[in-house]
Formats: sequence, structure tokens, C-alpha cells
Amino acid sequence: MPAEIDRNELRRLVEAGAQLVEVLPEEEYAEDHLPKAISIPLGRLDDEASTTLDTNRPVIVYCWDIA
Repeated sequence: MPAEIDRNELRRLVEAGAQLVEVLPEEEYAEDHLPKAISIPLGRLDDEASTTLDTNRPVIVYCWDIA
């Protein structure tokens, strides 16, 4: 179930083994991204998630948007 988490919870979850996925376009990810984040652009998430992510570990999805 999706839930919003704060920075401290994010750190705790990643340190405990969660996968951090940034769904930004590749160009934005290349310019700047969170440490330890995996890049899977949103338009490819459905196609790539099953081959890229470990289904036995939690997943945190992140997208920065100022709009």
C-alpha cells in the first residue's frame, strides 16, 4: 500500500535493504539523484520493474516535481 514517508524513514528503510527507485526521466536522473537510487523512468516502470527489482525486498518510489 502506498504511503508517504519522511527523510529519516527513507534512510532507515534503505539501510534495512529497501530498493529506492527514481522514476524521473534519464536526463534528470543523470543530472542529480538520491544516493543508492535505481533509475527506472516512469514510462518504463511496468516493463522493467519485474526484471530489475528484487521482489523479496520493499520498494520505495521517488519522483521530484515542483508542479
